[in-house]
Amino acid sequence: MSDEERDGVKLTNLDQPLFEGATKRDLVDYLDAVASRLLPVLENRPLSVIRILRGQDPFMQKNLPKYTPGWVKRYGMWAETSKRQVSYALCDDRRTLLWFANQRAVEYHPTLMTTDADAGPTHLVLDLDPPAGDDFAHVVKAAMLVRQALADSGLAGAVKTSGSKGVHIFVPLTPGQGFEDVAAATRALAARAEQVDPAVATTAYIVEDREGKVFLDSTRAGGNTVAAAYSPRLRPGLTVSFPVAWAELENVVPADFTVHTAPRLLGDKDPWAESMPEPQTLPADLVEQGHTIPIARVVAMHEGKRRARARARKD
Repeated sequence: MSDEERDGVKLTNLDQPLFEGATKRDLVDYLDAVASRLLPVLENRPLSVIRILRGQDPFMQKNLPKYTPGWVKRYGMWAETSKRQVSYALCDDRRTLLWFANQRAVEYHPTLMTTDADAGPTHLVLDLDPPAGDDFAHVVKAAMLVRQALADSGLAGAVKTSGSKGVHIFVPLTPGQGFEDVAAATRALAARAEQVDPAVATTAYIVEDREGKVFLDSTRAGGNTVAAAYSPRLRPGLTVSFPVAWAELENVVPADFTVHTAPRLLGDKDPWAESMPEPQTLPADLVEQGHTIPIARVVAMHEGKRRARARARKD
């Protein structure tokens, strides 16, 4: 049967194709199976989702649509990019998660802060992105550089596949560390990891400057979002962002973890919660170093304009 009801949520057209050989039922069943692991990383965080409707390209939804049920929790936040107040969802319970699944929301991207903005970011995150067509082994080497840089700074983190081609490394933070300081420390950590082996990894924001190296993206800071652990991704096979033990990282590839395989691999465990270190305070020297490093996106924007002017002069 194509329709059913769970937790008071009417689920419709479950046997319709969704993406890359997966049906809407596959998505709903997966999210329901991992709800007890996924909800804790979404709880009390403004949520953006990526939806894919029939016959349309995927799109990111931040602002809740007008037809959203009244029981879905909301959080209003000013969006600087669009210059407007956005009503974000708070996905704190199974009922809300099932409602999103029925809306064909495939990807779940919570902020790195909770609704208690005064507490500051809850995690420092580095997003490792391989060059086009590269293999995962290259990413693993870069991840180990980050792990070394963390250890040298007296810190520890947990790692998960991004669900795409790279990995995310999360460092849990003690509350009260400022957004600017955490962003600075993220830049410094990326720089320190790059220095461990500059032949493997780079902090170059402009793609053409990366020279085939893994990009250590330090811009996932503050109110930015990152695909949640256990979130499906709109990638071939409907992959899942999946926690991996550091010792096992070289033995896996992102395609190992999909909405079809992940529940069986998880069993009754929650490896993301189990692998997460205790919250940590960022060392002062890391923060200080980071404040001397310009924000990569801003530098890249100015450099792009400079190169465009140089090309125009040549022409």
